[in-house]
Amino acid sequence: MKLVRRAAAAGCTLALALGGVVALAPAASATPQGCFYYILEKAPNVDQQIAQDACEVGAAGGKEAFQACYRILRDDYVPAVIAAEGCRKAPME
Repeated sequence: MKLVRRAAAAGCTLALALGGVVALAPAASATPQGCFYYILEKAPNVDQQIAQDACEVGAAGGKEAFQACYRILRDDYVPAVIAAEGCRKAPME
């Protein structure tokens, strides 16, 4: 009977651990490339070099990098919502 309980506990622990990995997977996809492609998808008329530069600036992470990324994109007239979401995707994990 103890073996059954141990097996059940091990199975539950494994399921919880794998669930945590799956829950973190979307955050792990945040990269400068993700930022760049998001911006190009949502604002196809943006200057590609400016978008790439902004995403690379935002890759450092943190408030200052986000603000710099956002400012670069807004100076090129990228809509605020798209610029903000793109810059959120920029930090490297």
